[in-house]
Amino acid sequence: IMDEQGADATRWYLFTASQPGESRRFSKNLVTEVVRRFLLTLWNVYSFFVTYARIDQFKPEHIPNNWQPSSELDRWLISELNTLISQVDHYIDNYNPTDAGRRIQEFVERLSNWYVRRSRRRFWKSENDEDKLSAYTTLYTCLLTISKLIAPFTPFVAEEMYGNLISDTNNQEPASVHLTYFPRANESLI
Repeated sequence: IMDEQGADATRWYLFTASQPGESRRFSKNLVTEVVRRFLLTLWNVYSFFVTYARIDQFKPEHIPNNWQPSSELDRWLISELNTLISQVDHYIDNYNPTDAGRRIQEFVERLSNWYVRRSRRRFWKSENDEDKLSAYTTLYTCLLTISKLIAPFTPFVAEEMYGNLISDTNNQEPASVHLTYFPRANESLI
């Protein structure tokens, strides 16, 4: 299973299948399902962002310090992200990795099925206006935060995403996701 699906998929399955200490079924098919339902969904959202960000030459260092989401859809997603951060932090503090992982999984599903699907035209339009910058900034913020949230669960996927997301930035981000602080929720954005 490690050779075919990888350590991160196995770890994610073990964290999210059932609460620690409870019995669980384990098979290659169950780990494969985790890859399909969570890891590939996350990676597809990440790939979508990277593809269009490169085409449009989106640079995270151009995000204004006081950036606020401009569209209602962006505000909704940033609110959901900050709620997620708060919940995952609470679950991990109380040694509940199962619910923390499941909550991240739900967020990634919403990110893919609600936000990206409804924002595609914003990324595809030819002009680089404020709306397009807001969409890129929102998706970038979510992906960077998710890479930090999943780092304890899937260290290799998190490191790959984080490294690629910060590779073009000129700011002082740590070189590894495992050297960053765990995200803190901004309650004013919820």
